[in-house]
Amino acid sequence: MEEVTTIGLDLAKNVFQVHGIDAAGNAVVRRKLRRGEVLQFFASSPPSLVGMEACCSAYYWAREIAKLGHEVRLMPPAYVKPYVKRGKTDAADAEAICEAVTRPTMRFVPVKTEEQQAAAIELNARDLLVRQRTQTVNALRGYLGEYGLVAAQGAAKLSELIDALRRGDVDGLPIMAREALLELIEQIDSLEERIERMERRMVRRARQDETAKRLTAIPGIGAITAVALQGLVPDPGGFASARHFASWLGLTPKSRSSGGKERLGRISKQGNGMLRRLLILGATARLRYARRGHHDGDWGERLLARRPFKVAAVALANKMARIAWALLTKGGTYRTSAAAA
Repeated sequence: MEEVTTIGLDLAKNVFQVHGIDAAGNAVVRRKLRRGEVLQFFASSPPSLVGMEACCSAYYWAREIAKLGHEVRLMPPAYVKPYVKRGKTDAADAEAICEAVTRPTMRFVPVKTEEQQAAAIELNARDLLVRQRTQTVNALRGYLGEYGLVAAQGAAKLSELIDALRRGDVDGLPIMAREALLELIEQIDSLEERIERMERRMVRRARQDETAKRLTAIPGIGAITAVALQGLVPDPGGFASARHFASWLGLTPKSRSSGGKERLGRISKQGNGMLRRLLILGATARLRYARRGHHDGDWGERLLARRPFKVAAVALANKMARIAWALLTKGGTYRTSAAAA
């Protein structure tokens, strides 16, 4: 039997599928592995190229298999799917992974370290708590609206109504409804406390990290965005240019060009949604600051004079992403432009 040179591994919870080929492209290994047999199989196999789809457990397996002397490459599942010949089986998926990993034009996902994964988990946990807080606040507003109790937009206006509920100064509200709403208020307070505790840890860590300090020098990028850039972008040098990085974040227009005619639509919204959202929020804060009369003459403010607010915010977020990529890959510190100075 020829020696295996390339292996496609279809990941799962308990049953894994392996497809291995030799240097000539002939299938040599087709077998299923239980979870406890995976590392034993790769420990007994000669060093080879191992391909996997990037998923929740892919980083763990990539690190463990790489320790055994193999070269591991992760691929986006959407790029592997075209290589599935027919049907949906574990064997067909493993064969498609094995074929896709050998393509010269395939794009690969960098393997995250344990620290980078931990930072991503912290960011995702915070994002989950923020969504839960928003859902609970919206539910509270809806239930109060059923009794004609409406608060103006903003947390400050809602807090006035919450204080009245706690004091029992709301007329026409049954006791049963008030008790249920107080439970939601306690949930909101608990979520806000958890979010603040996580954000304090992020800010403290950003103040101690030199790279995060350099990122926070960029106007519109705060401590949380700086931590997100470090945790969610494992290898900034894997992008050919700053424009590729902004495109990966989904901050560039979708191209629908054909027949020599350029047709650009809305932004693609591909890549990491959390990181894109943080950058756009930072750009929005900068433009709102300029709207209130705090003029600094920077590029975003000049763009706002001739473009709609949201268009200018997305364009400014694109520019912030490109500046952040330059600092992450080339080092140095942010320098204010001559026009803004």
